[in-house]
Amino acid sequence: MHTLGAIEAGGTKFVCAVGREDGTVLERISFPTTTPEATMASVIHFFEDKEIEAIGVGSFGPVDPNKQSPTYGYITTTPKPHWAHYDMLGELRRRFNMPMEFDTDVNGAALGEMTWGAARGLQNCLYITVGTGIGAGAIANGRVIHGLAHPEMGHLLLRRHPQDPYAGGCPYHGDCLEGLAAGPAIEARWGVKASELGADHLAWEIEADYLAKALMSYVLVLSPEKIIMGGGVMKQEQLFPLIRGRFQQLMNAYVQKPQVLADIDTYIVAPQLGDNAGICGALALASKALGLKIG
Repeated sequence: MHTLGAIEAGGTKFVCAVGREDGTVLERISFPTTTPEATMASVIHFFEDKEIEAIGVGSFGPVDPNKQSPTYGYITTTPKPHWAHYDMLGELRRRFNMPMEFDTDVNGAALGEMTWGAARGLQNCLYITVGTGIGAGAIANGRVIHGLAHPEMGHLLLRRHPQDPYAGGCPYHGDCLEGLAAGPAIEARWGVKASELGADHLAWEIEADYLAKALMSYVLVLSPEKIIMGGGVMKQEQLFPLIRGRFQQLMNAYVQKPQVLADIDTYIVAPQLGDNAGICGALALASKALGLKIG
């Protein structure tokens, strides 16, 4: 077994871990995301005595995951203060001479869930996180989807819920999915944190409506074999049945597959890896950097 480094670089906190290519996490630490200088100093200090052989990074974004690009490994146009156009992978390479693999945090989580979690044994899956922001990673035919850039599924434009007066909070698009359904949008709409709202509050009907509309679009375009939904907002367990029911209403039996019609409870699911989905995904990326077989 190889000793690997994993970084789940979140907009709120960084998680660093040492583990193996079988998904075993041997040691982990987390700390708040502050400035690049302070945060990366903590990352480097954690790994400098660990005798790791490769590093995998799953980062908040937007990022540049194109290895042919001069800004490969950068966080690019993020609105997070201090982090725009930051060369994260370059800083790691200056300190560690070893193979590295870099991708979005949600692509990493999708890879982790396909390798060791809820989508194990499948070739196509979608991982969506609903928290401070909304992002999604997709794997098609066993390969993480990249293209012109990486998918930004959190910024999908949707039909408005008829009972929603909130204008939307996305600084780029106003009432896109993230602007309407991320954690800060829920708090701005209702004036209290999502965790303080009762399970039968109208907030959850509206939230489920927006997320189900997004899932309908993803299913029609990407046709995933499994949809995995994580993030802080999805810890509200009442959301899953609301989303599944609204999704079926919207689809209206258009896709004649048992996963959509009868087995919806096992089609739209929580991460099997729980809060380890992202860090396990980073271990999978480190394994890929070394050319190791995983899963």
